[in-house]
Amino acid sequence: MESNRTQLWIAAGAGGILLVIFFGYLIWLNNQGPVLARSEDRDPLSGTPNTISLNPLRDRDSERVAAKYLEAMRDGQCKEELTKWEHDYRRKYAAFICDSETKHPLVSWKVVDWEDAPPLRILHYRGKRRTTEGEPATYKELFTVTLENKGGNWEVTKYDAMY
Repeated sequence: MESNRTQLWIAAGAGGILLVIFFGYLIWLNNQGPVLARSEDRDPLSGTPNTISLNPLRDRDSERVAAKYLEAMRDGQCKEELTKWEHDYRRKYAAFICDSETKHPLVSWKVVDWEDAPPLRILHYRGKRRTTEGEPATYKELFTVTLENKGGNWEVTKYDAMY
């Protein structure tokens, strides 16, 4: 009987220690930035790290806005997304992007780097594109989406890609 009680206290103590460690780790994660670590190995041309570790507790609002933007670009809604751009100096650039996105549509993308320069956030992606519309052949490329925090709402202000 005494042995069972001792074992119960040891198990409860071990469980308590595990809970303290777990909640301590969550508190530590909550106080970290969006990128926990970047690999030392970098792409020789672009300088972006080959891998990054993102904080699972980061604010993902900007990523969601960028994903909606990229999905719209992929689904052929480029002109609707860039209507604001056509009223200023980026008119020709917007037309070039829409033409290029039609010829080389995005298939998939993944965040490969993250830069914060308040109020801007620059998300670097590695994307897979089709070589021409309708063909199964693909290639990979790096592109960036720049977002601006306007009163708590993120808005895409720049899209840089090489086709």
